[in-house]
Amino acid sequence: MAVTDAREATTAAPRRRREIDPRYALGRTVKYLVLFFFLVLVLIPVYVLLVTSFKGSGDATAARAWALPSEWVLDNWSEAWTTLAPAIGRSLMMVVPASIISAILGSMNGFVLSRWRFKGADVVFTVILFGMFIPYQAVMIPLLQLVLGIGLPSGVPTLIILHVIYGIPITTLIFRNYYQSIPTEMVEAGRVDGAGMLRTYWSIVLPLSIPSFVVVLIWQFTSAWNDFLFAVFFSSAQNGPVTLALNNLANGSILANYGASMAGAILASAPTLIVYILLGKYFIGGLMSGSVKG
Repeated sequence: MAVTDAREATTAAPRRRREIDPRYALGRTVKYLVLFFFLVLVLIPVYVLLVTSFKGSGDATAARAWALPSEWVLDNWSEAWTTLAPAIGRSLMMVVPASIISAILGSMNGFVLSRWRFKGADVVFTVILFGMFIPYQAVMIPLLQLVLGIGLPSGVPTLIILHVIYGIPITTLIFRNYYQSIPTEMVEAGRVDGAGMLRTYWSIVLPLSIPSFVVVLIWQFTSAWNDFLFAVFFSSAQNGPVTLALNNLANGSILANYGASMAGAILASAPTLIVYILLGKYFIGGLMSGSVKG
């Protein structure tokens, strides 16, 4: 006990001196002021979105963008929800299976490429990663011709397939890096006990993969939900996701209803915002879990 008390006193003394030091207090104040400044900078667009969504058509003008509504109305939210509700449902039908399937495939690829080495494994991994660096715009026309030639239906089914395929490179990278941090002795113990590749993956590796699955699911959910380019080429206003419906809401008439557009933007971004609020700490933890090997 005496040794512990002495150690705590030794570490507490410099801390007290640092807190009393005026330079330390000034530095901490400046740090929080800078953080507050950037927080305000980030929240300014959110403020404009929110107050404009409650303004009437005559009140939602550029001259009054910063002013509070002269009359608070809810018609914008009703119109936005009526227009976007079906598309939000279609987006959920698209992003949930696309995220789950790409996560599972990425997990299998990452396990094989990190633990079950074979001739040419590095070449295969490089080729898979190459898909991350190809701009969507560069392959959109050939991809559209391929989809039309195969005869895939327009809308959610095709978008699911595309998001799964284009999600495999990043999911494989995340899982491969994470699996390399798992101690080799655990995999070797499974081999000694007679477990094959699939049994080792299912019984040993998969239960340890929850942090990476959280990262991948959040990443894929956000990417697929916010996608607009695939939606324009491979769906229509009748069977497309919420990003396409939001674009049609904003440009639906010559006299645009800015209040409804702002309300629609908040509704369209709400699912991804909720996901990050609920799972943000697990996202950061999952990213860091594979950063240190051993």
